[in-house]
Amino acid sequence: MSVIIDGKSYLTFETPRLILRPVQESDALFILRLFRSENWLKYIGERGIHSADEARTYIREKMYPQLKKEGYGNYVVIRKTDNASIGTCGLFDREGLEGIDIGFAFLPEFEGQGYAFEAAERLKKAGIVDFKIKNITAITAKYNLRSQRLLEKLGMRFTKHVTLPNDTEEIMFYRLKH
Repeated sequence: MSVIIDGKSYLTFETPRLILRPVQESDALFILRLFRSENWLKYIGERGIHSADEARTYIREKMYPQLKKEGYGNYVVIRKTDNASIGTCGLFDREGLEGIDIGFAFLPEFEGQGYAFEAAERLKKAGIVDFKIKNITAITAKYNLRSQRLLEKLGMRFTKHVTLPNDTEEIMFYRLKH
């Protein structure tokens, strides 16, 4: 399965309960809601998005470039039973990090139900099989214990603390065990 964005086809992925498809400008209201959620702000940080127009601009200027360059990026996680957009999961080529970072975020009402693991496990497989990524990594806040447990369940292990460019907070860096 695939989706067309700006005339180009991009892969989508499925699990028993979920569909993962690249974020599109039509997801602006969902992205606004996710980026303003308490846990997003607490664990990931402020992105300066306060309106649907700002969310559309963010998708176009921050998400599309990597998708177009690499063929992968940030995916909306959609629950099959009701087509609800419940979170995001992505593979990110982040400045200042070695490897390709796998990341995830879900609306509060969908946390703790196994969706993040299901989506991340599927995207990890896609990264290795479909995109031929050799070095999958992850980052998380030191105080985000749920994220740390999920990364370990994905087969990743903590290797060091890092600080991203233009940031001051030291975060945890994980690498996929081979």
